[in-house]
Amino acid sequence: MKCFSILTSISLLFPVLAFMPNQKIGTSSRLNAWVDDAVGVTAPVGFFDPLGLSANKSDETMALYREAELKHGRVAMAACLGWYVTAAGVHPAFQSTLSSDPLLAAQQLPAVGWLQFVLGCGAIEFLAEQIKLQPGYVPGDLLGAAQWVDNSDEGWVGYQNREINNGRLAMVAFMGIFVQDLKFGNYGDQIFRN
Repeated sequence: MKCFSILTSISLLFPVLAFMPNQKIGTSSRLNAWVDDAVGVTAPVGFFDPLGLSANKSDETMALYREAELKHGRVAMAACLGWYVTAAGVHPAFQSTLSSDPLLAAQQLPAVGWLQFVLGCGAIEFLAEQIKLQPGYVPGDLLGAAQWVDNSDEGWVGYQNREINNGRLAMVAFMGIFVQDLKFGNYGDQIFRN
């Protein structure tokens, strides 16, 4: 339990790093151009890479990182929503046989529910890999919007920035929600709790 507390404390430090001043990383002028022009480089943080993972990386590697960031952000946004739906006692497929605590509900979920979950995720991953094979694929663009709009449209860039920033927030938020339930047994709405 002590190790868990230490890891939790360290993980809570990383959001603080988001507010450190922007520093140029890497020596490649190509990377610096990517950093300055990339979607997701927004005020007040600018280019966020506190661990220096993008230093001296190729455009292909950076595209892979962006795709992973988008995928994790989308999953985290869905997880936050699903957490509060479950905490509210809503279990569409299993009526009221599961706990309102999402961690307990995951343990109580029948094997067929886990099978559906795993097969559904596998099907989505398979389709995503097939979409990536299409010419003109842009990392994270699973619906093909890059075919008719590009980053010269300010509205489209704004939409992408909102998606990335909301995904980043959801990743941090979900870790807080998860640790709160795991360590303290608190889940669901904590603001209006009596």
